[in-house]
Amino acid sequence: MDNEKRSRGLIPPWMVTYADLMSLLLCFFVLLLSFAEIDLIRFKQLAGQMAEAFGVQRQVPAETIPMGTSAVFDRFSPAEPTPALRDEVRQSTTLERPRLDTLRHEAQVRVERRLSELHLKIKTALRSAIDEGGVRVERDGGQVLVRIDEQGTFPSGSAEVTGDFAALLQILADTLAEMPGEIAIDGHTDDVPIRSARFRSNWDLSAMRSATVANLLLENPALAPGRLTVMGHADTRPLAPNDSEAARARNRRVEITLQLGKAVEREVLSAMSLSQ
Repeated sequence: MDNEKRSRGLIPPWMVTYADLMSLLLCFFVLLLSFAEIDLIRFKQLAGQMAEAFGVQRQVPAETIPMGTSAVFDRFSPAEPTPALRDEVRQSTTLERPRLDTLRHEAQVRVERRLSELHLKIKTALRSAIDEGGVRVERDGGQVLVRIDEQGTFPSGSAEVTGDFAALLQILADTLAEMPGEIAIDGHTDDVPIRSARFRSNWDLSAMRSATVANLLLENPALAPGRLTVMGHADTRPLAPNDSEAARARNRRVEITLQLGKAVEREVLSAMSLSQ
């Protein structure tokens, strides 16, 4: 009897509660370790055994296996992912590049065809003067140049046009009015100096001849004055050395340049955009 009391006095009362707590913690960690292995059959077995061990008498058969839930998915539903804008642009550019190259080539073909048509139209309008030898029509890229010699256009040392030249300019004005682009009129002389009561130098003579041609072209009301530019170059831009009378006659001229390049490009691009 004394030994039993002595043994009871050696074990504090809280030790029993502490031992129960350690046992429960051990069972808890063992249970966590079993959860780490995703084995549904074993989970159901352990759940039943734990329920019986802790005195849970009520049993509810589970028809479906419970699935894990998340507070995020309970309140928000994920939308279908959409491609980023950067990927769409890259893909569109890759797919449209062959089409852009085709459109660019088609535009170049149309511009070239249109320039050739306008060049031919000017040559056809001035055919008689070209055949007589006083007028030449040349094309340089997007420009069409009408070069008119002094012979049969202006009397020597004068800025007054002849009747035949005035009629030719009326025909040219009708043709230019139907075409796009800017028009540059340039007057040129030879190197023989001139000094008279009206013209102090070849600069005055070349500029006045250009202005006279411009005034005659503008008699056509369909030709906008803002399209014309007048310049006089005197003898600074000769076609040939002024070493003979034939060369000097060639240098005395008026050049009318129709600048078609940009205007035709805009015209073609506008037509292509409307057709699509």
